[in-house]
Amino acid sequence: MIVHIVMFKLKEEDKQANLVKIRAVLEQLPKKIEELVSMEVGLNFDESERAFDLSLYSTFKTKEDLATYASHKEHLKVVDFIKTVVTESKVVDYRL
Repeated sequence: MIVHIVMFKLKEEDKQANLVKIRAVLEQLPKKIEELVSMEVGLNFDESERAFDLSLYSTFKTKEDLATYASHKEHLKVVDFIKTVVTESKVVDYRL
């Protein structure tokens, strides 16, 4: 099993609305991309300086499935929007 974790910091402008939108579009991806085994989207409530605003935890059977997801047209649509509203992101991919 492959785990893919991404954390995002959003721009302050329209932050709450953008968090809701990102969560909604991400949560639609498991219905559209069969390689995506599971997905969890979390909105942060911690207001510390080092906190990020949103985290994505998703799983895949293989590294190849993760690669398929990463280049899938539905995922790329979401990425295009996210890029317009974030200031920073971090990723971790690992094998269980």
